[in-house]
Amino acid sequence: MNVAVNGVSVDIDAWPTRELAVVHELLRQRACELGLLTDAADATAIAHAIERTLAEDVPVPDPSEDECRRWYAANKKHYRSGDLVNARHILFQVTPKVSVPAIRAFAEATLKEIRAKPELFEERARKNSNCPSGANGGNLGQIQRGQMVAEFDKAIFETKTTGVLPALVKTRYGFHIVSVDQRIQGQQLPYEAVRAQVAKELRQRSEARALSQYVQVLAGHADIEGVELNATASPLLQ
Repeated sequence: MNVAVNGVSVDIDAWPTRELAVVHELLRQRACELGLLTDAADATAIAHAIERTLAEDVPVPDPSEDECRRWYAANKKHYRSGDLVNARHILFQVTPKVSVPAIRAFAEATLKEIRAKPELFEERARKNSNCPSGANGGNLGQIQRGQMVAEFDKAIFETKTTGVLPALVKTRYGFHIVSVDQRIQGQQLPYEAVRAQVAKELRQRSEARALSQYVQVLAGHADIEGVELNATASPLLQ
């Protein structure tokens, strides 16, 4: 199916998804409208022009002190020092050529087996894990908060569970069976120590919302063929 924005064909092969290809073209055309770009520009010039377009068209205010303090108060558990876990995992990797339902079904069956017989964890990790840690029985060693990808980090730190977690952990890499073998609790950091981090996180959240809304407005005024944009496409621009 042909993909086009305002009559301009879009090369979808250069992008992970059709949606991202269309978002890029929307922003390129907007940069041209603002006089920041010509149609003959190369990829580097286009990237710089899009950055300028977003900076000029999508202002993101810094969060206020009250907003930062409210966020900190509501999310104190995220701002601790020294939280550590000893963990193991088995990764069932998802790649473009595999059947995701089949991989998930196999991972679920393996999880059920290990939950019934935890002593099988090391053996199944050596046999089935697509992570190099599989050679060591899935052992990841001691992990600090924030060291792993967000979904994995949340699964192991935002619960007090030890042992094999009851559900698969889904990340960009695939499905994980995770065992938390030990927890070492850290200390709560005071607001003053993390104020800059809180402000940065709030600004990033505001920026993601603003970008999503901005792209939806551009899409609403454009003639788009072959793709239906949704709000999940634009935050990936970051």
